[in-house]
Amino acid sequence: MTTPLIRLVGVGKRYGGGELVLDGVDLTVPAECVVGILGANGSGKSTLLRILAGVSRASLGTVEGTPSIGYLPDRFPGGQRLSARSYLRHLARIRGLADLSMIDPLLERLALVGGPDAQLRTLSKGNAQKVGLAQAVLPRPDLLILDEPWSGLDVGTHAVLGELVAETRARGASVVFTDHRPAVVRENADAVYRIEGGRLTAVDGVTEPATRIVLAGTGTDWTAEPGVRHAIAEGPHVVLTVDATSADAVLLRALSGGWSVREVAPCSP
Repeated sequence: MTTPLIRLVGVGKRYGGGELVLDGVDLTVPAECVVGILGANGSGKSTLLRILAGVSRASLGTVEGTPSIGYLPDRFPGGQRLSARSYLRHLARIRGLADLSMIDPLLERLALVGGPDAQLRTLSKGNAQKVGLAQAVLPRPDLLILDEPWSGLDVGTHAVLGELVAETRARGASVVFTDHRPAVVRENADAVYRIEGGRLTAVDGVTEPATRIVLAGTGTDWTAEPGVRHAIAEGPHVVLTVDATSADAVLLRALSGGWSVREVAPCSP
């Protein structure tokens, strides 16, 4: 039997004397596997990834395996005077990388606004996240850990991120990522888990309930909105298929953007 890349057995986590944020988590990540973890804000998914990345220590249970790690946290600290290139070169040298020639091509591939010479403190949240993604990918780690990596990125970079995940898997490494959108997890993961209230369960098929929303208006790229699975133009209307849990947020976004809501109804996932 192939030795797992990393394994969590009965892992729990609490901060101070508080309640458990994670409770009895079992997770095995084999080589050449993309694991997607579904979870809402506050469910414990970021804490789980910090333990996988070795940034946080489990309060209970064991973590087995010591793969090299590339980690993109949910919030990447970008407010520094260094340029993107200088920052990535510095981190690469810390990781012992001798070949720094891939830094500029990777930033170009990610379409970093301002290019490699852009100072981190001038970047938007989405562009700072591109630099964070680059630092996680550059050392070609055994295990790439990405916390909500698609959130905040512009639509044009979504496909590039999917390619980077697939390329990581193709070279024999593994990826663990989180997202709150079932459609994103379905598209990119080999194995799917859901975390709720700090407990992790395997999901055989992601069949989240969906809501059909019909709108009239202009000016929004609905395919980039969190929770939107599909957006189809039908004459003067746009028909959205939305994760049911995101329907309220999408409706609020539509109304605040001047759209008219013509229909809201449940539909099959």
